[in-house]
Amino acid sequence: PPRVPAGVAHEAGVRPAEAGPAGEGAEARGDRPAGGGGLAPHPKEAAADHAHVVLADETGPPPNPLVRRSWAARGMAPVLDSWGRRRGQVSVVGAVALSPTARRPGFDFATDPDGCFTPGRVAGFLRDLPAHLRGKVVVAWDGGSNHKGEPIRELLARTRRPTPERLPADAPDLNPVEAVWGWLEDGKRPNFVPADVHDLDGWVTEYL
Repeated sequence: PPRVPAGVAHEAGVRPAEAGPAGEGAEARGDRPAGGGGLAPHPKEAAADHAHVVLADETGPPPNPLVRRSWAARGMAPVLDSWGRRRGQVSVVGAVALSPTARRPGFDFATDPDGCFTPGRVAGFLRDLPAHLRGKVVVAWDGGSNHKGEPIRELLARTRRPTPERLPADAPDLNPVEAVWGWLEDGKRPNFVPADVHDLDGWVTEYL
């Protein structure tokens, strides 16, 4: 399960699972774990307002193929039928949601083959998230420029949901969305040649 920084865990009202005796896996004590068993809520008397922890990030795969070695019959090298370097990319924003009660995390995403996720569009994505997340919502993300600006400040001032928390710099292992991007880029995209960015957009949507 993803690790959550102490500041985010405190804001959400969660704590790390306690370790069991030597030779046994760690397990949560008391209440049901949040977010897939890696986190457990504080006792009810200490934190009655358990929150959803949402970890968000963006990526932008380009239409140029990512070439990797692959199997082929002897003397018949595989050929990727593409042309030059093509401009553009499919902008993707994603969020892993860790519930204070459910054991399985959720994943929400949005794509755009014709633009990018500016602060205004990221604010719109966040605005739609609480519609199916009941209670308090804490959003943890990096210090990227699209996580700042007037649209983000207006959203937070108007709704007070979600509560933002900044992840440490240069620590992608703290955000499980980075692992989703890595799986998509290195596990699925190699040797795929899209016809254009809209074809790539459909491919991204299919796998996510």
